[in-house]
Amino acid sequence: MTGERCVDRRQGLSVRLKFTLSYAGFLVIAGALLLAAAWVFLLRGRSNSLDVPDRSDFLRVFDPSNFGPVVFVPAGILALAFLLVFGLVGGWILAGRMLAPLIRITDATRRVANGPLSYRIRLAGRRDEFRELADSFDTMLAQLEAHVAEQQRFAANASHELRTPLAVTQALLDVARNDPHYDTGELVERLRVVNTRAIDLTEALLLLSRANQQSFSRERVDLSLLAEEATETLLPLAEKQGVTIETSGDVGTTIGSPALLLQMTTNLLHNAIGHNLPEKGAVWVNTSVRSHTVVLTVENTGEKLTPQLVSTLTEPFQRGTERIHSSHAGVGLGLAIVKTITQAHDGTLTLTPRPAGGLRVTVQLPAAAAHTPADDDRA
Repeated sequence: MTGERCVDRRQGLSVRLKFTLSYAGFLVIAGALLLAAAWVFLLRGRSNSLDVPDRSDFLRVFDPSNFGPVVFVPAGILALAFLLVFGLVGGWILAGRMLAPLIRITDATRRVANGPLSYRIRLAGRRDEFRELADSFDTMLAQLEAHVAEQQRFAANASHELRTPLAVTQALLDVARNDPHYDTGELVERLRVVNTRAIDLTEALLLLSRANQQSFSRERVDLSLLAEEATETLLPLAEKQGVTIETSGDVGTTIGSPALLLQMTTNLLHNAIGHNLPEKGAVWVNTSVRSHTVVLTVENTGEKLTPQLVSTLTEPFQRGTERIHSSHAGVGLGLAIVKTITQAHDGTLTLTPRPAGGLRVTVQLPAAAAHTPADDDRA
């Protein structure tokens, strides 16, 4: 068996049998107490004492002339025996009915472990502890199925994307080997471009994996400063493509990785510049503070997008519409990385098509607590 080693435990009583024995034992004890109370009151009725029966009352039990108490003893034993049998049978039936949903859930786990993740329990009836457990299990299966399907698509797409530059490189080398007069300078330049694309793709995959694992240190980060830094970095690209960038907003401080959050902001801005109008395009970057959250909004002009297309843009290797310059085609992981970084920082990512064309991307992250001078002293 793969995975964690199973704990070796001795075979014990089933839960149903434990319920049965507990129910039967409770009935027998209750019956014994009831019979004891009846006995005391019966003897008390024959006693001159107003409190506890005296010794003569108990001795009278064995006196043949006192027929009542003598008959009471075997009758009490028969009653206890009946309660024991009734408790065992009734407890077994009741325990079976009570544990039926749990047995169904257990069967579902075995079925899912050896079969498809599409199976659902769909336990009927009113809401109780078992119903909540079954619903939670169905929800977990749905999330697990979606996650596995996403990972399978990602693996297939990544394999395809990585195979493309390798195939191009192999084709270029084959052409150069079969043609002695092939321009070496052109070969080197084309190989450099293909190799750069392969490196960019590999680094993007590593960044995506790092963000998924959440293996990074956290500190106070001002999103407005990151927006300004990303704008300065990509300003030459924007000017080259005739896109104007407007940055505005307030100071918005969150807790997270400065490197990852800068990558997130850069990816959003790069995506907004690349997917834009052929001429006179615009990008708007804004940071704001709401109740317990800081918000980064990036909007751009461009072609009109459908909600169906927008809903797929955060999936790996989904590039949406064609870019205005193929030299900045990217690797199809920009918004996927943004989504992963946002989730790793307990935030939410919202993509909305603009009515006039283009896209509005909103990132909401938890706001950092107010900074005090005491924090500097502790630092």
